[in-house]
Amino acid sequence: MPLTRKAYRAAILHSIADPAEVGIEASYEYFEDGLLVVDNGQISALGHASELLASLPADIEITHYQDALITPGFIDTHIHLPQTGMVGAYGEQLLDWLNTYTFPCESQFADQVHAEEVAGIFIKELLRNGTTTALVFGSVHPQSVNAFFEAAQKLDLRMIAGKVMMDRNAPDYLIDTAESSYLESKALIERWHGKGRLHYAVTPRFAPTSTPEQLTLAGQLLGEYPDLYMQTHISENLQEVEWVKELFPERKGYLDVYDHYQLLGERSVFAHGVHLCDDECARLAQTGSAVAFCPTSNLFLGSGLFNLPMAEKHKLNVGLGTDVGGGTSFSLLQTLNEAYKVMQLQGARLSPFKSLYLATLGGARALRLEERIGTLQPGTDADFLVLDYNATPLLSYRLKQSKSIAETLFVLMTLGDDRTVAQTYAAGNLVHQR
Repeated sequence: MPLTRKAYRAAILHSIADPAEVGIEASYEYFEDGLLVVDNGQISALGHASELLASLPADIEITHYQDALITPGFIDTHIHLPQTGMVGAYGEQLLDWLNTYTFPCESQFADQVHAEEVAGIFIKELLRNGTTTALVFGSVHPQSVNAFFEAAQKLDLRMIAGKVMMDRNAPDYLIDTAESSYLESKALIERWHGKGRLHYAVTPRFAPTSTPEQLTLAGQLLGEYPDLYMQTHISENLQEVEWVKELFPERKGYLDVYDHYQLLGERSVFAHGVHLCDDECARLAQTGSAVAFCPTSNLFLGSGLFNLPMAEKHKLNVGLGTDVGGGTSFSLLQTLNEAYKVMQLQGARLSPFKSLYLATLGGARALRLEERIGTLQPGTDADFLVLDYNATPLLSYRLKQSKSIAETLFVLMTLGDDRTVAQTYAAGNLVHQR
């Protein structure tokens, strides 16, 4: 293949460390007039345009963006493909919401044509909002995962997904069995895991909808294949926490259920964690597990406020999740807008640089992909965004008052949404143009 080399010039910003560990100033790199050089889908150079331009061949194609900011692609560590059609459903908390809206909506994915149609809409929405990697729940039907991976593979996206495992406490039309969930998951793993930039996640929905037999087989799958992911929900809602205690009286608590079935580990991501205690945070950190912080969903479903400072105290990996359809937006910018408010309500501050970290490098670390995505370091995949300072009249006017990159970043996260994303690149390819 011929070498394809391109360069992109604009203001450039990326996270290089967690501000909670190194302090804000050492957590990012900012180039007011920066240059990003991409070779064959990978970043080969990053720096000040004035220093890098001289080293480039005279005939290289350079795209110059005015009034724009290049950042790494956003990483969504928790989202549901089959809930796209019910986002913004009125009036319930978690358990009633599942029965009233979610399960009927997910039943439609028994139809292959429906699964393919929604997968196309879903991926378009991710890319329109600047999300280049997501950890995705399918439905209980293998075709939901096949449809998603087929669509993602065409665009060479780095995506992770899995078929939901659910063999009790759900409608008859939507449950599998311990055995069928194991065999169907295994077939999907064989077909997709490690193919291109795709990865598979073993996906028990949450402890109440899996029998001990099914959870045992989920743990067995993780042991059978290296580098598999595991995704599920934990401690989202107080009623749910009580229900888990009733279903598993022999276990110490919600996390201990998953621990007992060997579901904690370096590629395990637990969504929500709103009602975790100190000991559970410590155990998650000790096993290298991660939590997906889903503020729009936690507010919309009245679940509670995630305690980010407690997670930081335990050095627990935290990524950001939209949790569509409990969450109300595909936009990680809008998700950060709500995350800031969740912290405010707890008397804590969320700096714009910590927010950037959560949406990029923090998500990559939660997924153990920081060598590949989440930054603009040379050698990583060229997954990046162009954010437009003039996306809306209000944003344009407000940013003219900005006196620092910190202020600009915060305003983008407060007033920005899908309109702010002018272009999305994945593996060096333009996959969304506003």
